[in-house]
Amino acid sequence: MYTGRLIFSQVMAHLPLHTFRRCVARYRGEHYVKHFRCLDQYYVMAFAQLTYRESLRDIEACLRAHQSKLYHMGLRAPSVARNTLAKANERRDWRIYADFAQALIRVARPLYADEDLGLELDNTVYALDASTIDLCLSIFPWALFRTTKSAVKLHTLLDLRGNIPTFIHITDGKVHDVNALDMLLPEPGAFYIMDRGYVDFRRLFTLNAAGAFFVIRAKSNTKYRRRYSHPVDTAGGVRCDQTVVLTGVRSAVDYPQPLRRIKYHDTQTGKTFDFLTNNFSVKAQTVADLYRYRWQVELFFKWIKQHLRIKSFFGTTENAVKSQIWIAISVYVLVAIIKKRHDIKADLYTILQVLSLTLFEKTSIEQVLNLRDRTSEDHGNPKQLDLFDNLTGH
Repeated sequence: MYTGRLIFSQVMAHLPLHTFRRCVARYRGEHYVKHFRCLDQYYVMAFAQLTYRESLRDIEACLRAHQSKLYHMGLRAPSVARNTLAKANERRDWRIYADFAQALIRVARPLYADEDLGLELDNTVYALDASTIDLCLSIFPWALFRTTKSAVKLHTLLDLRGNIPTFIHITDGKVHDVNALDMLLPEPGAFYIMDRGYVDFRRLFTLNAAGAFFVIRAKSNTKYRRRYSHPVDTAGGVRCDQTVVLTGVRSAVDYPQPLRRIKYHDTQTGKTFDFLTNNFSVKAQTVADLYRYRWQVELFFKWIKQHLRIKSFFGTTENAVKSQIWIAISVYVLVAIIKKRHDIKADLYTILQVLSLTLFEKTSIEQVLNLRDRTSEDHGNPKQLDLFDNLTGH
């Protein structure tokens, strides 16, 4: 039942605070801290994400304007100074928020486990990709990317059921995408969908040995020899389905077992793709459809860059940048959890837009986020006077 709390506090009520306290204790986040707790820092940073604040000064001014409501937001600090927040971002261990985001991911994934991908496939499907966030070299010299610029890179493994990130690794921009494969713990029976940047047959053979499947776009210079050709239905865009063995000097050694090659022509774009996979049982069209679903991870990067604050950073140190990125990820996952728990039909973008304008309102979160047409409900209210009926009565 609605208790008259602020929308912000209703959103934060979905956080597992006992887990957050364990994360803080694990890294001694509140050692010698008297007033501005790690939870206060998280609440302020989450508020900045949800309301699209641009700077520390912007955060301070906005919270000062609503100072009487800080207690009802859950903040113990009577006020929030930008210097206090800046020092917290600089000094509090970013791993607190990384571990907490991972805990939220473990809560969110079961909620979306039954999502329908539109494929005849019960396996878990992951999309692996990386995205670069450009930074100013003079302000972020620790994230050297090129001689004239800095950057950080987000290596992300996205569970396509619910578009929940299950693995995120933050590096400087120089780290190649394919190195993320060394950090994954392959899940037997799962599909990993990747672009050409991840073609490394030694690493792919490690996935195969772990019982996982992969679908990857082949490079144009990949050398192989056809062993068998399988019949295909060309009406759907599949041009050939072959069993091949690699013949390159290194690739033949790195991946000594046969692979499946599928050539697919996309009639909408006019492009032709060569896919390699170690799965020989699913339909060729399903393999092509799986790669098409890989674009969900591209949309995830685009969405999170546009709608969460990870391009305007509230600190310049590596610790501050990583803390802000992980808090942004946790806010994204938190909104996904709320969407499922409250059975909200609107997409995440719409939910964030509504929350950004209503965090200080005292109304039910279900009423705010379930965007129903209330006009018809008002007409059905028997206590509502009908002006035109009264006029005709006279």
